[in-house]
Amino acid sequence: MTKTITLAHGNGGEENNELISKIFYKHFKNDILNKSEDAAILELNGKTAMSTDSFTVSPLFFNGGDIGKLAVCGTCNDLAMMGAKPKYLTCSVIIEEGFSTRELEKIVRSMKKELDINGAMVVSGDTKVVPRGAVDKLFINTTGIGEVEYEGISASNLKEGMSVLVNRDIGAHGATIFSAREGIELESNLETDCASLYPQVKVLIESGIEIVALRDATRGGVSAVLNEWAKASAVCVEIEEEKIPVQESVRGICEMLGFEAVDLANEGTFVLVVPKSDEEKALEVLRKTHESAELIGTVSMQYEGKVILNSSWGTKRFLDLPTGELLPRIC
Repeated sequence: MTKTITLAHGNGGEENNELISKIFYKHFKNDILNKSEDAAILELNGKTAMSTDSFTVSPLFFNGGDIGKLAVCGTCNDLAMMGAKPKYLTCSVIIEEGFSTRELEKIVRSMKKELDINGAMVVSGDTKVVPRGAVDKLFINTTGIGEVEYEGISASNLKEGMSVLVNRDIGAHGATIFSAREGIELESNLETDCASLYPQVKVLIESGIEIVALRDATRGGVSAVLNEWAKASAVCVEIEEEKIPVQESVRGICEMLGFEAVDLANEGTFVLVVPKSDEEKALEVLRKTHESAELIGTVSMQYEGKVILNSSWGTKRFLDLPTGELLPRIC
């Protein structure tokens, strides 16, 4: 590892994985943490999921959301990805001296709206005010606890022949944050995909679909999710490039700035693996919420632990974990 922390260590890619494994996992190692899931499954009274996250997005307000909406969605979505209904959250905030109380209340209202969508509540919290310049306006940490409604979802469950789907078009959050930060004027109405995912997961569960793996594609995007799954299950994930749904405005930003949509962060987009027998039913359910939902690939054993991108030209290339500084401060 490098001797100092760089922005690349927070990108959800190779450097981020190295930081987690060589420092945090090294000292916090236990059977629950080592599963590397979005939320921990705890043996309390029944199955309980728990997750925590911190949010430092810049700018605080962006098209389609703000840091408050992001904080609740981010933690509740991590619970939902483990088949759990979000129930209780803690909320800790670090506020810079001089921050507008009007803007703070606007952010808290956004949090309340997403809590209501999830049927959850904030039950504990903490507030710190620090001198001007000590933080960039406002940081939020949320921890969530949820009741598991569907057991067995895991990154290590993938098997040959299974199908890989996304619930909507990808990369909208990362593209929105970058365009807002850099002042890029767009003719389109591009906005973040930030949304609470539990309602969609609930419908999948109630539809009787077998959910093998489920992960929201936040930092590191879809490519990070697929690589983590391929390694955890010792399989190959083959993706059809032309099947990956990307808005034209997102594609334009990627072409202009040299990004790949599969590497961009999302906050309301998840990747789903189901048995092939359930792929059509799953796609039908997903498209009731987003018409852009798509079947993007399959699980094979061609290259163990690797992700392959098949192009429409008949060529193949490995899709690796993103590296370097992608979009700092996206969540």
